[in-house]
Amino acid sequence: MRIGFSVFLMAVGAVLTFAVHKTATGVNIHTIGVILMIAGVIGLAATLTIFAPRRGVSAVATERTVTTAPAAAPVAMPVAAPAATPAVVTTTPAGVTTQQVVEHREVY
Repeated sequence: MRIGFSVFLMAVGAVLTFAVHKTATGVNIHTIGVILMIAGVIGLAATLTIFAPRRGVSAVATERTVTTAPAAAPVAMPVAAPAATPAVVTTTPAGVTTQQVVEHREVY
């Protein structure tokens, strides 16, 4: 039962309870109206408690830290290698600092 149908039941029950002045043999129309209003209220309460947590607004916040180094010319240092192929190790020169950038993003 959704919100619209619950409100519909309450409206029909209110009409049967308060606006209809006819009588029927063996059936009390006013009692049926009260029962429909109670069913509509119970259905509305159930709908709001069951489906309301899904309708909440949620935000996702992501944060990441990026460490970058400024572009510098690498210095080649020869390293003794056991094979005939020469090995080269690249390092950053002394005095080069790194830069940290923090990115923050929220998605709704």
